[in-house]
Amino acid sequence: MPNSGFLAPAEVAKACVQVGEDKAGLPIGKMFLLAILAGVYIGFGAHLATTVGSGDWDNLGLKQLLMGAAFTVGLMLVVIPGAELFAGNNLMTVALCSGRIGMGGLVRNWLVVYLGNLVGSLLLALIIAAGSGLLAGPVGGTAIKIAATKTGLAVPGLGHNWAFFFRAIGCNWLVCLAIMMAMAARDIGGKVLGIFFPIMAFVASGFEHCVANMYFIPAGIFAKTFEAARTASGLSPDQLASLNWGTMWTGNLIVATLGNIVGGAIFVGVAYFYAHVRGTEACKGSGQ
Repeated sequence: MPNSGFLAPAEVAKACVQVGEDKAGLPIGKMFLLAILAGVYIGFGAHLATTVGSGDWDNLGLKQLLMGAAFTVGLMLVVIPGAELFAGNNLMTVALCSGRIGMGGLVRNWLVVYLGNLVGSLLLALIIAAGSGLLAGPVGGTAIKIAATKTGLAVPGLGHNWAFFFRAIGCNWLVCLAIMMAMAARDIGGKVLGIFFPIMAFVASGFEHCVANMYFIPAGIFAKTFEAARTASGLSPDQLASLNWGTMWTGNLIVATLGNIVGGAIFVGVAYFYAHVRGTEACKGSGQ
């Protein structure tokens, strides 16, 4: 007997096919606008997490947990009012594997949405840095430390690019599962809960989200212009100099984006296509 409280896993996977088809068919102007909004919304969550993480914390685990809880508002704003997020759109591989969209439609969406997410994230970072004064003190110092860490400062073990790649896989694995859980819910409370726990988990675990980092790293770069923020960060001049627009890409965004694609498009999208969609009426044609 079907459960009326939420969609079953197979139903959610099949719903991803239609959602992916709809996303691929969006006009570019609408797609780009919704992507800008998603970048802003994720930035709101990132700024809130930065604020929560500022100040003196003796308990690192509790700090990470609360930062993760704060960040969840970003994906709630994306999913419930509606916007286009690159990391979540990695689930379009369900529609691709089903034959309902082509590779051209998928790549078109991903490129336009990625660029729009970047514009929205930069816009919010600039608004907060230039106009609000919120990055001019201790919160700015925290923003600088977060950004410096995300561009390779003090990563033990593997080279930081490999470390960030694997962290990004874990991140978007959880993000896409959060989106599927939100799709399964039939009411707004269920959607909020479905988003909250996986997103809190990825932030608290220290994973890497390329769109979140489109806000975190520019916010840190902008915060460097404030002397009080530089002092609050506790970083040396050389460490501050290594945080720049070049290292944003070479030290994080390129590998974080690739890792997010692996985690979301393959480990969630392709996996759930084979588990629940392959060979069903949701596939275009026969024998899939």
